[in-house]
Amino acid sequence: MEKIRPSVKDQQMLCVESPPPDCGIVVFGASGDLSKRKLIPALGNLFKRGLLSRAFFCLGCGRKKYSDDDFRQIAAQAIEDISPALSDSQKSDFLACFHYINGDYGDENFYKNLSQTLAELDKKQGKSPGRVFYLSLPPTLYSTVSQNLGKAGLNNSSKDSFTRLIVEKPFGRDLASAVELNDCISKWFTEEQIYRIDHYLGKETVQNILMFRFANSIFEPLWNRNYIDHIQITIAESLGIESRGGYYDKSGALRDMFVNHMLSMVCLVAMEPPASFASEHIRNEKVQLLQSIRPFKLEPWNEDIVKGQYSAGEINGQKVPAYRQEADVANGSNTETYVASRLWVDNWRWQGVPFYLRTGKRLSKRVTEIAVTFKKVPHVMFKSAGIEQLPANVLIMKIQPQEGISLFFEAKRPGAKLCIGTLEMDFNYAEVFSAESHDAYERLLLDCMVGDQTLFTRIDDVKLTWQLIDNILSAWQQEDSTPHFYPAGAQTFPQADGLIQKDGRSWRPISQM
Repeated sequence: MEKIRPSVKDQQMLCVESPPPDCGIVVFGASGDLSKRKLIPALGNLFKRGLLSRAFFCLGCGRKKYSDDDFRQIAAQAIEDISPALSDSQKSDFLACFHYINGDYGDENFYKNLSQTLAELDKKQGKSPGRVFYLSLPPTLYSTVSQNLGKAGLNNSSKDSFTRLIVEKPFGRDLASAVELNDCISKWFTEEQIYRIDHYLGKETVQNILMFRFANSIFEPLWNRNYIDHIQITIAESLGIESRGGYYDKSGALRDMFVNHMLSMVCLVAMEPPASFASEHIRNEKVQLLQSIRPFKLEPWNEDIVKGQYSAGEINGQKVPAYRQEADVANGSNTETYVASRLWVDNWRWQGVPFYLRTGKRLSKRVTEIAVTFKKVPHVMFKSAGIEQLPANVLIMKIQPQEGISLFFEAKRPGAKLCIGTLEMDFNYAEVFSAESHDAYERLLLDCMVGDQTLFTRIDDVKLTWQLIDNILSAWQQEDSTPHFYPAGAQTFPQADGLIQKDGRSWRPISQM
């Protein structure tokens, strides 16, 4: 198959990057893995790009007893990959922004100390900058921290400064817990202050779905049931649960990936054109799309959804244990590590077009993509030359590990009169722009600092997704349903194949993605 590589040479680029106002970020759980791997490196890249103000600070909060210098050492290690691009003075300036306090999240005295520390930082800057509180914590602590922030008066915004709260997924374990959690947080923070983060929405290709659909006139007229046969969304991971056995065994793939990442991508792919690029217009359309999703059929079990769990197997030549043999996993656990589903959107645009979704751990390859398969040509006029069928055109949006877009279409090859073959027009962000795309957390942290909620989840969105999933969770729990087992390193397994094959279609092979 031939590949056509696009170029952006001599093409007009319209790039808008809004620097944030003066603000600081307070990270709860600053000694944790997320802070070291994602948040601090993201802040380092924003600093390198000149997108942090002179008044910026990062105040780490945690139970571990660190000094400011200890935390700065952690930050220095976290930005090792980008530090060569910084001069010694720039690196020193960046690390000087880091401060740390320790204490118990349920102790009111901790928040008095926090308030005093923030006042001292404000005095040092000579102004009162905006504040972003990032809860890099287990969800069980969200209510405790938000309540104590409110009681300490740290939840207030004013004309001259703002206060915002970022919470990580999952937002609740089901509809009831999500409502309860929101009721608690919303006592102290308004919806405009709450930023529910889903890092998948910060990836370049996920953001590019909106640009691709609504900035080009050639695709949107085809983006409907008249021309699209079906859509597949795949999130495959080769890793297992790592050291998260205790958390994952109570969560599973449905809560961990499906409720957040997968349904968010469905919304962006399928929603109606918003009136403008304003955050509320976009989020309104996402909610309207969720309201159009047909409830899943639970009987028979393989009608709309299949659950699986990995058994022992081999990945990249290395033997790996079964899920039930992983550390901190309950003996005989029926928690799903794989979910495949068929989803229908009951509206004018998508009636009758199936969306096939799958996500799983310990699969043969780490890859995430959205594949839009168009309907085949209505009449093959080349039968006299022995060509009975032509493959469908497919548009692929690649999200990880590399980000880009590919389009498969038919064209004449050099040679005989009817020499037809499939060509791939491939666009890769790293190759075309000669640089790696920015990490999702960079985008999302910057958006929060400038007050753009487009890529963050609104509470009505959260409630609608849990409404769709609650019946499945309830039925699985009541029946204690046993998952189908698949060997680690597999691409798929028979029950997952049956979900799509009964419609006369097949999954795109993970090995070819």
